[in-house]
Amino acid sequence: MYIGQVAGTVVATVKHEAFAGHKLLLVERLDLEGQATADYDICVDVARAGVGDRVLVLDEGNGARQVLNQQVAPIRAVIVGIVDDVMLRD
Repeated sequence: MYIGQVAGTVVATVKHEAFAGHKLLLVERLDLEGQATADYDICVDVARAGVGDRVLVLDEGNGARQVLNQQVAPIRAVIVGIVDDVMLRD
């Protein structure tokens, strides 16, 4: 899992049937200071996130398919929550 920020939406006129009814979002990974890194994922959104939202991403194929109730699907990353605040302890 990681915390990221939604940078944009992904539109596909032709896509795998497993994505039907789900929004795809481009998510940039954030470092511990909350700054965007060079890493990103295209994620299936189940949390109703939007551009600019800080989100919690499950980045593991089997877990992602379980969240979506799919036995077989080309899905690796799923937005599972919207993050309100992050507190780091020293």
